Amino acid sequence: MNVSQRLRNSGTYILFVIICVAFAILAPNFATTTNFQLVLQEIAPVVISAAAVTFVMVSGSLDLSVGGILEISGVIAADLSAHGVPLVICFIAGVAVGALVGLINGYLVVGLGINAVIATLGTWYAADGIANLVAYNGSAITAVGQSFGALGEDSAGGIPYSVMVMVVVVVAFILVERKTLVGKYSVAIGSNMEGARLAGLRVDRIRVLLFVASGAATGLAGIVVASRLDSGQPTVGTNFEFEVIVAAILGGVSLAGGRGTVFGVCVGAAIVGVINNALDLLNVQPYWQEIIEGLILVAVVAVDVLVRKRTGGTPWIAKAFGRRDRTRTNEIVGKSDGASPSGGAVA
Repeated sequence: MNVSQRLRNSGTYILFVIICVAFAILAPNFATTTNFQLVLQEIAPVVISAAAVTFVMVSGSLDLSVGGILEISGVIAADLSAHGVPLVICFIAGVAVGALVGLINGYLVVGLGINAVIATLGTWYAADGIANLVAYNGSAITAVGQSFGALGEDSAGGIPYSVMVMVVVVVAFILVERKTLVGKYSVAIGSNMEGARLAGLRVDRIRVLLFVASGAATGLAGIVVASRLDSGQPTVGTNFEFEVIVAAILGGVSLAGGRGTVFGVCVGAAIVGVINNALDLLNVQPYWQEIIEGLILVAVVAVDVLVRKRTGGTPWIAKAFGRRDRTRTNEIVGKSDGASPSGGAVA
């Protein structure tokens, strides 16, 4: 790994430290336990969703529907709670709705071959519209059960339940990334899809599975948001997809696929959360916050493009299609050339 690649991989962590130190000096009440807890609660939904979206992006696709999924899952859960359905079933239904939208995304992108940006943007609008219809034509659902807000508002031992959920989700996806075939296959597919097919990977099934996981995780994030608001709000998904994508790119996920880690994305989400929190403490107008986030996104993408050009401008599996691609892909998935990989996770 050359100097440019090392700088790109470590840049996220260096930037996070610099930002924290700077705001600890500039912003009043920033470096406090209470504010730290607040930042964690604020970024929890983004981290929960981004942890799964990371795999979609690493595999070479994109999921812009997360904002709509966030809305529809929270509204469905709140609506069921308002009709007296047990809380556990409400939450399960919210996650299931998210997974269903993810399955639809997978069918559109993988099955029909529609561009991922167009397909997931379409499901974003559809989910947003359905959420508004379910929420009585755009009105918030507030007549929820008494304990509906416990997940988002309560804590145990000083640790909010939403933060606990975030940690569990992150640990689970890190294990998937590092210990399962799905993690290896996602990198192989994003680096060279045709090479992965030649190596025997069930590329289509894996990609659909990743979209479903993204939808389910975002559905869980939607429940966390709805619980914290103690209501079903059909407008909470506005700009959510932007926050998730910014977190992913800041965390080192390549827009071209083949590179990215769940932990890096968590740090990327923390950077966005810290910036927003500190700017609030400094009484900076929200419009300036959006400008700053946009500039950061463009700057990080520019760095990624420059690094890729410096290193050859091609995925790190191989530079040309052929036997060399196939051999390298087999090395990633841990199989000899020509072998057909198997595994219950993707069968």
